[in-house]
Amino acid sequence: MFYIYTRFLHFHMQSRYSDMSRFRSLLQASVNATKKGIFTCYFYDGSYSINFLFGVLFCDISSPLFYLLALTWNVEEWVPPAEKTIFKFNSKEDLKKWHLYSDSEYGGLSSASLEIPDGGNGSGGTGIFSGNLSVDISEGSKWKMSRSGFCGMRSKKFDGFIDLDGYDAIALRLRGDGRCYISTIYTENWVNSPGQAEDNSWQAFVFAPKDSWYTAKASLTSIDIPLARYLPTWKGNVIDVEMEMNQGRVLGMSLSVNAEGGAVGAKSGAGDFRVEIDSIKALRSP
Repeated sequence: MFYIYTRFLHFHMQSRYSDMSRFRSLLQASVNATKKGIFTCYFYDGSYSINFLFGVLFCDISSPLFYLLALTWNVEEWVPPAEKTIFKFNSKEDLKKWHLYSDSEYGGLSSASLEIPDGGNGSGGTGIFSGNLSVDISEGSKWKMSRSGFCGMRSKKFDGFIDLDGYDAIALRLRGDGRCYISTIYTENWVNSPGQAEDNSWQAFVFAPKDSWYTAKASLTSIDIPLARYLPTWKGNVIDVEMEMNQGRVLGMSLSVNAEGGAVGAKSGAGDFRVEIDSIKALRSP
């Protein structure tokens, strides 16, 4: 969804034209899209008013001299780059944008860390998300956990939004351990009202092959509904609702792992996990 702001410049013609030249000159409209999403409209007749809202054109014609000959719309400025880096994991500063969580916050015994090898302060390093998954629960825990055995890393809150409008895929470059990980995108709730969660979560499985770099791609939007598409979830469970992802207002992302579940053939169960992650990018199909 584009959020459109418009400003209009009206000009009064000072000279007379023949009928044909008046038709061609008075009634020209040009909409030039800038990268900031601001439109400047040029109309060569000041005897009418016009409103442009959410892609719909409404005109109040107060003069018979108002004719619309052409509306030129330069949409090339709207097209985003084919690739957009959302997060990097090449330095310790990059890792400061993330925080860890696990079932240990609720009485579980799993643990996780996110670090970069020594010497990774500059370029060339890669983040390592690793730890241990335990399905046990500590004795005397005040929490009533239904299951344990999960760890995750989530981006910290920041001002503004990540705008993924115009992109159709997320690519995670990683080197894994044969486990299946969960990629989550958090978007602003369409209905931001009291009693509603502040965000919606969308999840997709990401298989991380062992000991080899791999770029996992998961579709954001697709008419064909590919297997790797992100699905709306609530507390980790897929919900059966017809809802569109709010791609223009992404609040954050996370990568997590569970002891149980995942893709067929992937490593599962309690024990150690380890995945190297280089970057998360948005991709646009040509």
